[in-house]
Amino acid sequence: MKIAEVINVLEQFAPPAYQESYDNAGLLTGNSEWECMGIICTLDATEAVMEEALQKNCNLIIAHHPIIFRGLKKITGKNYAEKAIIKAIKNDIAIYAIHTNLDNVIKGVNDRIADKLGLGNRKILTPKAGELMKLFTFVPVEYAENVRSAIFNAGCGQIGNYSECSFNTQGTGTFKGGEGSDPFIGSIGQRHEENEIKIEAIFPAYLGGNIVAALIKAHPYEEVAYDIIPLSNEYLQVGSGLTGDLADSLNEEQLLQKLKINFGLSVIRHTKRLGKPIKKVAVCGGAGSFLIERAIAAGADFYITSDIKYHEFFDADDRIVIADIGHWESEQFTIDLLFDLLRLKFPNFAVLKTEIRTNPVWYFI
Repeated sequence: MKIAEVINVLEQFAPPAYQESYDNAGLLTGNSEWECMGIICTLDATEAVMEEALQKNCNLIIAHHPIIFRGLKKITGKNYAEKAIIKAIKNDIAIYAIHTNLDNVIKGVNDRIADKLGLGNRKILTPKAGELMKLFTFVPVEYAENVRSAIFNAGCGQIGNYSECSFNTQGTGTFKGGEGSDPFIGSIGQRHEENEIKIEAIFPAYLGGNIVAALIKAHPYEEVAYDIIPLSNEYLQVGSGLTGDLADSLNEEQLLQKLKINFGLSVIRHTKRLGKPIKKVAVCGGAGSFLIERAIAAGADFYITSDIKYHEFFDADDRIVIADIGHWESEQFTIDLLFDLLRLKFPNFAVLKTEIRTNPVWYFI
């Protein structure tokens, strides 16, 4: 199996188009055409993880955090990132990072946090806008089903938990073939009227090229008439953070204890308890201070995230309880997410979870 096959599975689950502009997800070292010997899933691609890969005969590391994040002008081994990169390149180890694109899909990082809390009614906290487009095309009635099937198979027509969604209206199309044309129906130089179906369907913008190619291949006309327009609709399946409801309301101490137990925490930094029952919870794996106001606006009683600065705790302003559980601690189950995804697709292949503790933060209790 080639590394490219593994990457394809990952990118179908969390398309690179959904990473943030500042991010650097993707293949960072190595070659996608290499034969894959084995996979290690980790949060961080440290030098110790490179050594683990060598010991376990794995040549592909799937990491959540990109070891190459900001631009590197020199690679001399002066810091942990450069040391890891040097070891990877020397030993032909491929590193693939799947970062904010995995954060931003509804079944990604935050979904695993929600699993550990037993949250139901899950929704993206801040859905992305500008990620959807709509296709309009016009097809002879008897070919409409072939074209619909082709564009659905290419990724058109998905709305939430529903697939193959389209709207179809019937009307009359006209055209006149000019010199050099080869009309599928009608005659050159004569206006032709054809009973046609207008098909409308939504699709994720990043799939546009595939969908147009599928449309043209399935359409019987020599010149295919179609329109694509951008939509301002929010894409409810993609975005930052997640909200969900606890099965039963908990008081603040009960939820904090649940966090300590289920996430293996020794300490939790949090804002003042408000003495109110907790039902709706917002979560964001990793650094999530940018979503505090959004969590409040969504009606969350409690917000779980990490990397909150001193002055950002003031933003709770007695409207919500903010709990900072630690960056690594909030994302630790991402390793399980990657492992489960790849084991499902490659059940007879060596997919491993790192045994290295890559968390650089320790606590003295």
